[in-house]
Amino acid sequence: MERCKLKKSKISLILILTIVISLIFNILDKSEIAYAASNSQDTQISIYGKTALTIDMETGEIIYAKNIDSRVYPASTTKLMTAILLSESKKTGDILKYTEGSKRQPQSSINLDVHPIDIGETMSAKSAMDGMLLFSGNDMAYMIADNIGKGEADFINKMNDKAKSFNLKNTHFVTPNGLHRSNHYTTTYELSVIASKAFQIPWVRETIAKKESTFKSSKGTSFTVKNTNKLLGKNGCIGGKTGYTSEAGRCLVAFYDRDGRKMMGIVMDSLYDPNDTFVFNDMEKIIDWSYSAKPTMLFNKNSNIDNKNLEYKPIEMLPFNIKLSVPLYVKDNITYYDNEVNKDELNIKFNISNMNFSSLTGKSPIGEITVSQRNSIKNYKLYSSIQKSYLLKKCFPIYTGALVILVLIIYTLYKIFMISKRKTNL
Repeated sequence: MERCKLKKSKISLILILTIVISLIFNILDKSEIAYAASNSQDTQISIYGKTALTIDMETGEIIYAKNIDSRVYPASTTKLMTAILLSESKKTGDILKYTEGSKRQPQSSINLDVHPIDIGETMSAKSAMDGMLLFSGNDMAYMIADNIGKGEADFINKMNDKAKSFNLKNTHFVTPNGLHRSNHYTTTYELSVIASKAFQIPWVRETIAKKESTFKSSKGTSFTVKNTNKLLGKNGCIGGKTGYTSEAGRCLVAFYDRDGRKMMGIVMDSLYDPNDTFVFNDMEKIIDWSYSAKPTMLFNKNSNIDNKNLEYKPIEMLPFNIKLSVPLYVKDNITYYDNEVNKDELNIKFNISNMNFSSLTGKSPIGEITVSQRNSIKNYKLYSSIQKSYLLKKCFPIYTGALVILVLIIYTLYKIFMISKRKTNL
């Protein structure tokens, strides 16, 4: 009976332990799932835009990326390229003539939406830039094109030549204002290159920062236009350019400065809702996320990042090398932003350029490590962590051999000298 009771109690104990362990693992498993889900929610942004991008404008690092190499129609963001060419060809006070091509342009147009303009009327290049970038006037873009070079066709060639000079492979322009043509296209990434170039021009940068502008034509007609960028002046937004066609969807390029850190955001092919808020909400989401995003650690400072098999010549004058397995480290954290672009394109290159006793024992850099992304290249000093005692031990045979050779040379020279001296005395 006692044996039977003991056996039953053992079985009960085993069952209880099994249940407890199962519950613990079940809780742990659920915790891991919940943690992964919360992490996933933190890193995903729900936006209407089919493609989007943010870039740190100082480092060039891509922080947020969504389908940035897909072909898109740029709509009125095209006018950033037109603005670049205007700034390169004219000064703010130069006079432009309103042309027949300008008059034919549909809305949005200063002529149709603000005040009629007659063919032949003139205004300053500064006024044309304001009308094009603030109000997004299609007629202003054509007036600029017709007044630069040999007219519209020549201007389009200049736009495409400029795109090539920026090394853009997937951008082609057909109109100066972005009205839809099937072969007028770019990508979100390549648009970011154009936008960045435009932002570097003081005239363009100052224009897109204006909330409104009032200017006059040669007939004395006064025009007041307001900036179509609803985010301007809010939460660090210092400029931008809107765009829309039914084929392109709602588009927005925006520039931000928060606490001295400048960032550019682009949202393309978003929805044009009745209140026209979706694209601006999209922009705020990706910008807020990007400013708070923490980079992923690639290499921790002062930790071994690689071992390189290298040959070291302890004494340059002697043809003897020793083979070393050199542990390498950096004195700074090396990070990158984990997104769809950097996952595929992150490149790491080691350059060992300073092999000597001092660098091998970590007193000076042994070379550099280059971490490159699409828009960013960073170099970090590379150090060896070989122990001095280990290196001396590896070099000892060569040092000993060199000493023996030196002694033999001195001894031989001494013997030659003594023989010569004896002959002289004879």
